[in-house]
Amino acid sequence: MHAGKSYKLSEFLNWTRRNILWLIVVGTIPTLLYQVLGLKWISIPWPVVALLGTATAFIVGFKNVQTYNRTWEARTVWGAAMSASRAWAIMCRDFIEDADKAKEMIYRHFAWLTAMRYQLRAEKVWETTSSKLHNKEYQKYYSIPEKEVPLEDELLKYITREELENILPKNNKAVQLLNLQSIALKKLYKEGVLENFRYLEMHSALVEFTSHQGKSERIKNFPYPRQYATINLLFVKLFCILLPFAMLGEFDKLNAGATGILQGNMVWLVIPFSVLISWIYTSLEQVGESTENPFEGSPNDVPISQMSRVAEIDIREMLGETELPANIQPRHNIVL
Repeated sequence: MHAGKSYKLSEFLNWTRRNILWLIVVGTIPTLLYQVLGLKWISIPWPVVALLGTATAFIVGFKNVQTYNRTWEARTVWGAAMSASRAWAIMCRDFIEDADKAKEMIYRHFAWLTAMRYQLRAEKVWETTSSKLHNKEYQKYYSIPEKEVPLEDELLKYITREELENILPKNNKAVQLLNLQSIALKKLYKEGVLENFRYLEMHSALVEFTSHQGKSERIKNFPYPRQYATINLLFVKLFCILLPFAMLGEFDKLNAGATGILQGNMVWLVIPFSVLISWIYTSLEQVGESTENPFEGSPNDVPISQMSRVAEIDIREMLGETELPANIQPRHNIVL
C-alpha cells in the first residue's frame, strides 16, 4: 500500500503516460481529417457520445466501488487474523506450562502466516502486476518480500527440517501447517498438558485461522468477474475513440466568435480537451484495475508482509525475546 500522503502527480502521469500518448493519437487523427482534409461529415452529434459517456461513467464507478470493496474486505480479514494471532500466542504461553512446547506452537503459527503470504502472492493469469507494462515498470520503486527470499528459507526459521519436508510436497502448505498444529494440540491434550476447556478454546482458534485463510483464498482465487472487467474496458475505449469526433462540430461552432489567430482554428482545441476528458476515464479504469486483486503484489496491495512482521515482533516481545526481526520499511512510500 502507499504509506505516504498521496501519489505525486508526476508519478501518476508517468504511470498513465501510455494512455496519454494513445489518446493524443486518437484525438489528432479525426482533427486532421476534419480540419486539414475537410471531411466535415465525420463529425458525430454530441448527444450520442454524451449518452455513451454517461453509461461509461456509471460502469466505471461501479467497478471502482466493487474493487475497493475487495481490497477493504482483504484488509479486514488480515486485520482479524493478526488480532487472532496475538490471542493465539497468549493462549499458548499461558495454557501450556512447558515453555518450549508453547514456543513451538507459536513459531509454527509464524510459519502458517508465512505460507499464507507466499500463497497469496502467487501469480494468477488475470492479475496485472506482471502482465501490464506500466505495472512492471513501477515495481522498481518498491519491493515484494515474497519474491526476494525462497519460501523454504523463510519456513526454516520457524519449523524443523522434518516438518518442512513433510509439507513442501503438499499443494496447500498453509493448510498442512494448521493440520500439524491440530495434531500437536491433540497430543498435548492426550498427555494431560491441556485441560479440556483449554483444548477446546485453542482448537476453536485453529478453526478461526482456517476461516481467515478461506476468506483470503476466496478473494485471491476468484477475480473481479471477467464479463464486467471486459465490458468496462470496451466502454472506456469506445468512448475515448468517439469523443473527439463529437467535439469537432462543437469546437467548429466557436469559430464564429473567435478573433485573431484563433479564427478558423478552434477545432485544434479538440486534441487537448479530448485527451483531458478521456484521460480521466482511462485513469479511473486503470486505478480500478490496480485495486482488483489486493494480494498480487501491486503498490495498492494490502500490506500482508508488514502486518505479519508487526504481529511477529509483538508476539516475540511477549515471549521475552530481544533478538527481533527488523520491521519492513516503505520504499518510496510503498510497503507490502
